[in-house]
Amino acid sequence: MDLSVKLKAIRRLEGLTQQEFCTLVDISISSYKKYETDLFEMGYGVLCKVLSHPQFTKYTLWLMTGHTAVECGQVSAV
Repeated sequence: MDLSVKLKAIRRLEGLTQQEFCTLVDISISSYKKYETDLFEMGYGVLCKVLSHPQFTKYTLWLMTGHTAVECGQVSAV
């Protein structure tokens, strides 16, 4: 599963609009739209903003590897 698909899944599961997601992680909406539609690759700095936000840390393992560890609080968005 592509990063763009995973980002969209996380955002939708959390009940957030693109703008709300961007506000939470402090990234521009125009850049995020490109990430979510797979038009632009997300850089390390932006990825770190998403992964380090308290609301989204539970998806870190899945976002990076596709695996989960429910016993450790690491879940998927699908």
